[in-house]
Amino acid sequence: MTMKKTLTIAGSDTSGGAGIQADLKTFQEHGTYGMTALTVIVTMDPENNWSHNVYSLPIDVLHAQLNTALSTGIDAIKTGMLSTEEVIQTAGEAITASGLDHVVIDPVMVCKGEDEVLNPGNVGAMVKYLLPKAEIVTPNLFEAGQLAGIKTPRTIDDMKVAAEKIHAHGARNVVIKGGKQLEHDKAADLFYDGKTFTLLEAEKTATHYNHGAGCTFAAAITANLANGLPVKEAVIEAKKFVSAAIANGWKLNEYVGPVMHGAKNRFEGTTEITLTEV
Repeated sequence: MTMKKTLTIAGSDTSGGAGIQADLKTFQEHGTYGMTALTVIVTMDPENNWSHNVYSLPIDVLHAQLNTALSTGIDAIKTGMLSTEEVIQTAGEAITASGLDHVVIDPVMVCKGEDEVLNPGNVGAMVKYLLPKAEIVTPNLFEAGQLAGIKTPRTIDDMKVAAEKIHAHGARNVVIKGGKQLEHDKAADLFYDGKTFTLLEAEKTATHYNHGAGCTFAAAITANLANGLPVKEAVIEAKKFVSAAIANGWKLNEYVGPVMHGAKNRFEGTTEITLTEV
């Protein structure tokens, strides 16, 4: 038996809902063999309203992990939380050396529940070292605004402007995640391949239990690409996967509720996704 091999270069979420934990769970649900290269460890303080602390790992440790994983022959790579410009450059160089086409850049800039960019210089480093290597980049609204150099998008038209600017940085495809801050009545994401804008819509789920949704979405795209799906189809199937995960999110404690990564494969019913060119 052989399995496609997927690598996540990202941070560890000690609470288990996001980061490499979400990636590995998602890879497993898609039948791929997941590997990791840790960049940071994120902890949460239960005595201080679940505030986050980010502990960066030494750069030589990252190099060693990348050497280990890439020596096995990876089919698809995704990035997540990359804490410094040096880490971003290191990830970009490793991706280049791998020669892989299936590269998913999830440009994580803040921890869930936090509002400060980990390192302001990271945005420029992502544009320089990662976007030109991306088969697809998966920013949320805030991240899209940062990468595009504009205000955070709030409408579909704003998202289109951001997508064009991000595509111009070298990413072959862009999918901007709408989220709750989008002025729209559906759970909407915008896919752009450099020629056509496609709006992916699902019914909104009234829930606060959505921790890890962004990581899960990007990891599902990565696994779908490794399994041979074309990029647009990989995004559509990932949207179905994460929509089911959000709809079945659950309460971990008084501070956070993660998505249920295995919901699509465990519960009956398929999430309806509407596609519209806009």
